[in-house]
Amino acid sequence: MAGAVILVADDDRSIRMVLTQALARRGFEVRTTANAATLWRWVQEGEGDLVITDVVMPDENGLELVPRIRRLRPELRIIVMSAQNTLLTAVKAAERGAFEYLPKPFDLGELVAVVRRALAAPAAPRPPEDAKESDEGLPLIGRSPAMQEIYRVMARLMGTDLTVMITGESGTGKELVARAMHDYGKRASGPFVAINMAAIPRDLIESELFGHEKGAFTGAMAKATGRFEQAQGGTLFLDEIGDMPMEAQTRLLRVLQEGEFTTVGGRVPIRADVRIIAATHRDLTMLIRQGLFREDLFYRLNVVPIRLPPLRERTEDIAALVTHFFGQAAKEGLPSKIIDAAAMDRLKAYRWPGNVRELENLVRRLAALYSQEVIGADVIRTELSGGAAPPSVPEEQRNEGLGAAVERHLRDYFAAHQDGLPAPGLYDRILQEVERPLITLSLSATRGNQIRAAQLLGVNRNTLRKKIRELDIRVVRGLK
Repeated sequence: MAGAVILVADDDRSIRMVLTQALARRGFEVRTTANAATLWRWVQEGEGDLVITDVVMPDENGLELVPRIRRLRPELRIIVMSAQNTLLTAVKAAERGAFEYLPKPFDLGELVAVVRRALAAPAAPRPPEDAKESDEGLPLIGRSPAMQEIYRVMARLMGTDLTVMITGESGTGKELVARAMHDYGKRASGPFVAINMAAIPRDLIESELFGHEKGAFTGAMAKATGRFEQAQGGTLFLDEIGDMPMEAQTRLLRVLQEGEFTTVGGRVPIRADVRIIAATHRDLTMLIRQGLFREDLFYRLNVVPIRLPPLRERTEDIAALVTHFFGQAAKEGLPSKIIDAAAMDRLKAYRWPGNVRELENLVRRLAALYSQEVIGADVIRTELSGGAAPPSVPEEQRNEGLGAAVERHLRDYFAAHQDGLPAPGLYDRILQEVERPLITLSLSATRGNQIRAAQLLGVNRNTLRKKIRELDIRVVRGLK
């Protein structure tokens, strides 16, 4: 591996210099060029053991060069780097046969590690000739480091049928990720079928998933096709998998183990030719401890985990998302709008409990309800505060103790369910609802100092760290 010749193509002189220094120090020989034509000539002449190429160069797009290199010299590994940090860039790089895609700016240590892996990797198959070109309807927006890592993982999975588990808060775009993996994957010509476990009566979920025969149960007046059959040859997206009842979990596990299923009331096995993508906003490990989710099913579904970050963890993407949503609104006939700098600062400072979905709704509301073309900070402040002054709190509530306040909220919680009984796991859910603001406010009061926060709470520092991880609390240091 030492002494390998690495060909680098990038029109940025500083990038070429940095890569040359970093790789030469590790014992590699480096040849650099600022254009694609020279890189292609070197490849034709049989030079180089590895290629590192930028996407945008003065004479040709580096992605266009990748399949030509792969056809001429399939043993030659190619690393693509780009500042055009979109999902489509990562997907195109993977589809065309690149060994790895690295978004700029990248960590030099990571690049060196990728170079070593590439030089040691066995030969890969040639890329398909019909790589997708269009970026119309690109579903995922954002160039933050968190999104870049998601793009890279998704790009690696496009050509596989591996089962994927997507986790994240409500509104982070779990179905968008699932649909993108289908639309850009090997099953794109097949159907994409989605089913939300939380939206279907528990006693009907097995029928919805697997179908049923006529007379299989009261009300089954005719044979019905289930979602597994509807998704044959394509992708089945199981949303809110944490709400699946235990009986249905058992049947789903059997399908994943044996690759076939039977309809409710049926006897003839049906081969399941589907790719499974599951999603949840709930903590499945906690549900497993509570006996509400099968551990063996979890490991079958969690083959490749993808965690979608909440919007508050990628605020650098907010400007791009706002532009995108305003563009969508304009296509639907609503007036064009822009956000001024002060208004954007307010958007970035907001916590976004509803995540990207909440931001999209806000942008559409701004486009529909406000006459001014430039939206200012006052409008954003009004919208994010609910559009009105906070409602007055009754005197008895202002003076009530914590226990009384919790009891009042629990009475409302039970009253919201028709049968008076919420879903199982209430004890842990209520504890989380109390723990999250308690820990968040304690960290805020101590300016993110976890030692002081632990002392304030009267808990061990390791316990506090564990709670911060479990509750996905973002710690901001130095701010109050």
